[in-house]
Amino acid sequence: MKKTYKMNKIWLFVITLLVNTAAFSQQKDEARILLDAVSTTMKSYNNMALDFSTSLTNEEAGIYEGDELPTEGSITLQGEKYNLNYLGNTFMFDGLKLYVINHDEKEIMINDQDLDEDDGVIYPSKLLTFYKEGYKYKMGIIKSIKGRKIQFVDLTPINTDSEIVKVNLGIDLKTNHIYKLIQFGDNGTKTILTINQFKSNQNISNELFQFDQNSYEKLGYLID
Repeated sequence: MKKTYKMNKIWLFVITLLVNTAAFSQQKDEARILLDAVSTTMKSYNNMALDFSTSLTNEEAGIYEGDELPTEGSITLQGEKYNLNYLGNTFMFDGLKLYVINHDEKEIMINDQDLDEDDGVIYPSKLLTFYKEGYKYKMGIIKSIKGRKIQFVDLTPINTDSEIVKVNLGIDLKTNHIYKLIQFGDNGTKTILTINQFKSNQNISNELFQFDQNSYEKLGYLID
């Protein structure tokens, strides 16, 4: 009798393990299909123009939601090129070099490479591509936000030393557009980025991604 009871417990454990494994695998497949659909949609546009806002909380540091107004920003992307206006600076990447233009200080830094996530930040310029490498993912919850059906995908960095603990990526199921990103840092900070307006295939000039050094020098900017 005891032997039968023990075997039943073993079989129950095995069945539970198999069911949970299958459910996780299904969630992973569903998340991959959704993320692939988002990527396909993004690639179909000649360019994209986004208005967004960011906010952060860190209860351990005494920073709570609603303490400060969200920070507004905007970005235009075309292929690898982008023009980002955020925190009083313009970040212009022409596909080869990144120009960081500080308008308050009238200083310009020129880098031979683009921004990355090594410092634990998912930059707005990487919002539409960051999840493609370095993350495990599964389907999260669905929320109704302002009449929109938002499916969240839960992403966890493969690198266990990452300063990013996890990311919740909210996707509008009607448009396959990214709507919200919630990033959790290992220092207890939660950063929320929300796309407030999305436009595609706009009539834009290539000059938007071209750095005109002479013009800035005439305005008295210091170029490093």
